[in-house]
Amino acid sequence: MLFNTPLFLLGFLPAALVLFFATGRLGGNRAALATVALASFVFYGWWDWRFVPLLAGSIGLNYWLGQKLLRTPGRCWLAAGIGADLALLGWFKYAGFLGASLFGVHLAIALPLAISFFSFQQIMFLVDSARRERPDVGFLPYAAFIAFFPHLIAGPIVRPKEILPQLVAPALIRPRADAIAEGLTIFLLGLAKKAVLADMFGSFADVGFSAAARGATLTLFEAWYALLAYALQIYFDFSGYSDMAIGLARMMNVRFPVNFASPYRAASIAEFWRRWHITLGAFLRDYLYIPLGGSRTGRARHLANLFLTMLLCGLWHGAAWRFVFWGGLHGAMLGAHTLWRRTRLALPFPVARALTLVLVVLAWVPFRAPDTAAMAAMARGLAGANGVALPRLVIGWLPWLGALASPVASLPSLGEARTLSFPELTACLALGWGIVLAAPPLQAMRPAWRGAALTACFALSVQAVFFAPRALPFLYFQF
Repeated sequence: MLFNTPLFLLGFLPAALVLFFATGRLGGNRAALATVALASFVFYGWWDWRFVPLLAGSIGLNYWLGQKLLRTPGRCWLAAGIGADLALLGWFKYAGFLGASLFGVHLAIALPLAISFFSFQQIMFLVDSARRERPDVGFLPYAAFIAFFPHLIAGPIVRPKEILPQLVAPALIRPRADAIAEGLTIFLLGLAKKAVLADMFGSFADVGFSAAARGATLTLFEAWYALLAYALQIYFDFSGYSDMAIGLARMMNVRFPVNFASPYRAASIAEFWRRWHITLGAFLRDYLYIPLGGSRTGRARHLANLFLTMLLCGLWHGAAWRFVFWGGLHGAMLGAHTLWRRTRLALPFPVARALTLVLVVLAWVPFRAPDTAAMAAMARGLAGANGVALPRLVIGWLPWLGALASPVASLPSLGEARTLSFPELTACLALGWGIVLAAPPLQAMRPAWRGAALTACFALSVQAVFFAPRALPFLYFQF
């Protein structure tokens, strides 16, 4: 079930909220949490009921192991639990990839919904149990925490010690008008990010990247416009989901941490990762990078720890070499940033910010392009190796552009291959990049600004959700 569908908005969500508060009023926290857990399994099973026992079994096993670790900490139990979670994730997500890459054997294995996210959540639970850094609240709050439908599919990756106490607090079951209003506003603004902006930019990016995958020749504007559109698509799609999850949880008196903080405004690659998918970055730092030794080791080991962490981050994003390459690129950039900092030299802030943005956007090429041939096609276009062209009509409007670009009838790998696709997409890109580079982030908006933004987006969101031919899934939906 998708957040951006009429079924969820008009059916599941109102029913879940009413039942949550009604059962809480009648039976207290346990009844409310049982309702949340049941609703979350229904939400999960709507996509494919075959994997509901997998989720339930994983929750039960990890809770049992977590209780063992809480009472009798030991490396064996921790290794067994993490090994079981990684084995489950490895089989469903990576067995096909490794079989094809190493042995030429193609395995048809269905990928369970959200396995990447609930596996990390439960690894975090086991480690925190071994460290005795989480409360012992019983099985029902834990099951509700892992299966909680707002964050089950694509995060945020939230810490047990932050969320479990909220689930057993008496205030959980008291409906609050201010919390519902705040949560609904954040949810609707996240919905607009996804349904209005992300899906629009995705339609532009798909044309260019599909052309590259077919071996088409992309000129400079076609390649750059496709890449800039994809950079906006993935940001608005994933941050929109995170906002919706935060808003849904807030309506139910649970506070999730912020997951995106204007990442494209970062002035270094390290700052980018402190702003992009913040909860994943925190997980990788605290549960992988620091246990590997972090920066406490020598320079070579420190750089190796960074690179390995980002390689695994890339592999977590998808079972394909292109994701490993993307992670390796970010690992190399983080290493270069670390070495640069040791020189104590500093670039002017605007230069550092522009350089970071260009590097991050260019790194999206291997993340999005389906294979190395498509990457190479995009790279040639981005470098201008295939020339610079603009629609003849556009050059007619602005004759000085004729000195920079060759006139053509249309740009076939941009938009709908119409002459007017170029000015339309230019305006849309200007709007999108204006939002991400200049507008205040959602969590920093004043209530009046949020209300104005919601008013501006509401009609477009209604049209996108209720009158579109179909609801487009989130990029991280089956992940």
